[in-house]
Amino acid sequence: MTGFAYASALGRLKPQFPAFLPKEFYSTLTGAKDLNEITKLLEGTAYGPEIARAASQYKGAPLLEVAINRAFVHRNRTAYESAPFAGRGVVGAYLKRWDTQNIGLILSSKALGRSVTEAELFLVSSREIPAGLFAGAMTIDDFRLLLQQPTLDAVAQNLVRFGYGSVLLPLMEAYGRTHDIFPLLLALDRDYYARLLETSRFYQGDEWTVRLFIQSEIDVRNALLVLKGKAGGLPVDVVQERFLPGGTLPASAVPELYSARAVPELVQALEPRFPTLSEGNPLYAADHSLTGFEAELLRDRAVRELKRLKSYPLSLSVIFTYLLISELERTDLRRIIYGKVYNFDPNTVAGLLVVPRI
Repeated sequence: MTGFAYASALGRLKPQFPAFLPKEFYSTLTGAKDLNEITKLLEGTAYGPEIARAASQYKGAPLLEVAINRAFVHRNRTAYESAPFAGRGVVGAYLKRWDTQNIGLILSSKALGRSVTEAELFLVSSREIPAGLFAGAMTIDDFRLLLQQPTLDAVAQNLVRFGYGSVLLPLMEAYGRTHDIFPLLLALDRDYYARLLETSRFYQGDEWTVRLFIQSEIDVRNALLVLKGKAGGLPVDVVQERFLPGGTLPASAVPELYSARAVPELVQALEPRFPTLSEGNPLYAADHSLTGFEAELLRDRAVRELKRLKSYPLSLSVIFTYLLISELERTDLRRIIYGKVYNFDPNTVAGLLVVPRI
């Protein structure tokens, strides 16, 4: 019965895969002379309809940001609606990541004093439909109401009815003293992954691939945390406190990893788990940027997870394959766009893309 249910999901999603950008198209985008040329190139792709709808209101990078986010949400909805009843809870719990991201963006915007209009551009939403709507009760109007709150504390109070108040309110007194937004964002992430891992418990026998998929993402987040901590000179106990539980890399491994003298030695210590990580060394040597390491972590994970997920097409794996490719495409497009905005060398940007190298 399970295989039959997912055969329907496979049948619905398989025709959608050709709409993803071909690998060779990324070199054309990175070689574009400006954002206008990138926009014209994307008009002939799956992003064309959303570019056309948003063009009367936005231009340049905001236009592309809005169009990409809207198309991305449509893909999320397609994946969610393709899931049979037995798997919809796991997919819905996974998609709540975008509500969590939107809330984090609003909290950060409020802490930095950014305008409502500026912050709303970056919400992951499709016109009036936020990405997490399929899994929760929040609408785009709810997010706009949060953006309009006068203080960050008021934002936290308004989140009580959506189940996030209990996560944030205990931390507000400390925020009032330190004005450090990081503990709030970390609390949201920990709550999200705890709920997601709980939802992906074995009950039909085909969730184990998704559970490994989630754990691998947590491992990437934690590896980046250790690298950032070493680069920023954070004490080892601070890094351990910020670790996300649930992955295969335990917080107890941090002290030994952290004994490395500097970032290059730490990269070497992490390579048994992340074999291509050292490919980020040249960029780090040039300007002490960790971006190359982030790209390698994402690429290494994508290669491993896509290989595993594609081995079990008549299961939840087909849906998470589609979701992962959607996320990677969005990440690469945003890297190209903002590389152009900040005049980064096209060859450097091309080296940071994930999809062309998987």
